[in-house]
Amino acid sequence: MSAADRFAVLSTAEPATGQRVLFPRAVVLGGSIAGLMAARVLSDHAEQVLIIERDDLTELDLTDEQIAADPEGAVAPRPGVPQGSQVHALLPSGLNQLERWFPGFIDEALAAGAVNPPPDTNRFYMDGKLRDDPPTGPAAQALISSRPFLEALIRHRVLGLANVRTVKGRADGLVLRDDAVTGVRYGDGSEEAADFVVDATGRSSRLSDWLDGHGFPKPPMQRMGIKLNYATALFRRPADAQVWTCISIANPGPGKVARIGGFTPIEGDRWTVLVSGYADDRPGRDAGEFRQRCADDFPPEFGQVASTAPQVGDVITYHQADSRRRDFHKLSRFPARLVAAGDAVASFNPVYGQGMTSATLHASALSEYLRGAPDLAKPALSYFQDVKVVVDAAWQVSTMADLALPHVDGPYPRGYKAIQFFSGLIFKASMRDHSVNQRLGQVTTMLEHPSALTKPRFLLRALAIGARA
Repeated sequence: MSAADRFAVLSTAEPATGQRVLFPRAVVLGGSIAGLMAARVLSDHAEQVLIIERDDLTELDLTDEQIAADPEGAVAPRPGVPQGSQVHALLPSGLNQLERWFPGFIDEALAAGAVNPPPDTNRFYMDGKLRDDPPTGPAAQALISSRPFLEALIRHRVLGLANVRTVKGRADGLVLRDDAVTGVRYGDGSEEAADFVVDATGRSSRLSDWLDGHGFPKPPMQRMGIKLNYATALFRRPADAQVWTCISIANPGPGKVARIGGFTPIEGDRWTVLVSGYADDRPGRDAGEFRQRCADDFPPEFGQVASTAPQVGDVITYHQADSRRRDFHKLSRFPARLVAAGDAVASFNPVYGQGMTSATLHASALSEYLRGAPDLAKPALSYFQDVKVVVDAAWQVSTMADLALPHVDGPYPRGYKAIQFFSGLIFKASMRDHSVNQRLGQVTTMLEHPSALTKPRFLLRALAIGARA
């Protein structure tokens, strides 16, 4: 199958069928969204699923009713998620996957306090100009919340499964026999037997070192230095607010500074407001500076929120040096009964909102693998090939935008100049043509593979319109 066809299989919203139990015990390292989604899939294929997480997930487990009763105070960022206080976006493709694996999730999340903004309350600015037709994909029910809130809803559903339990501890290594994983080490020397293991320990995953320690090659790693700087603050959202969501993207160019900002409504009648910069443009933690940036560097809606709405809590900053991917699919040797998911495979510039959605699609890839009658005595090569399809799609969209930043110096993909030229024409066409814009939105929200932008009929239309723009 082509990458586009495979992506369509992985991103389907149809419920999975044909599950069967394959092994007694599966272990997931990490209780992030990637780990929780992996545990949900594994619950259909293992008699028991154990999640090992350094934060105590049992203490954090809350019902929807508890969250709804106090949507502002019930959930807080986990210590193990340093970026948890920042703005997060669940793209439509990720929302489809949550509804696929937890039927009724959307309605239940909205009942607990997540937000579906009213019509005509969203704004999208590109280089200071308001766009009437932003590339956000097809009209659909939205679900907006903070990252801790969303993670809490997923966590409660996963921990509520009869065959899933969790233990507190830091993953510390693998136990192997005959080139297959048979267990994991964690904490102060504790061991757990395992018939299948998922590494979902995030960007700082030590899986490469564990592999090296057992005589296996490390996966090649690609890095793209982005030097992204974030600052986020919470504000009270009044009931009569006319604008609920606003996104602003300023592209680099002569006399222009690249910046992305946004504010979105979240649970507890609040806005989460983000301002960002790159390289030496570093938003700080001073509240006055934050409000000044909103007023000076972004459209007037930002200054209106920052100057009139009461601020809740401190300004929180975050820095991400690079986007990175570990190319497990390129390895010639790899242990059987072991896979990686989420940021342990790839993490991208977070301003594009691909992280949580990619994690849900990795879970879909895991389901495809386990439902495909796998030979568990061999490495999960088909799984990593499917994950590559997801990673390639997200990487292509985010890194093409990042390569336009003056401080980013590669790595450049083959044919970069041609890709850059045609991408520019497609973007120009999207400003003038609704059908081009909607197809672009399908790709940027991970509902379609990027190759959808290269279909001859679409490309000819986009190029003709873009050339006249």
